[in-house]
Amino acid sequence: MMIEPDIRDLMDRAGSRYALVVATARRARMLVDGDTPRVELPFAATDKPVTAAVNEIYADKVEIRAL
Repeated sequence: MMIEPDIRDLMDRAGSRYALVVATARRARMLVDGDTPRVELPFAATDKPVTAAVNEIYADKVEIRAL
């Protein structure tokens, strides 16, 4: 089974694993709280906020800032 998107591609966008995890968790929480997804997802993934957050990061729809 292959995980999409690839972790290496996500790391290129985030810069570090820590930044990737924090950005994914924050965006997933926003989705749980009712924010609209910024990318179109397959039907099976629409109820999974972490999957939606990862796909948004991959599509460069979420800005990741270093603190």
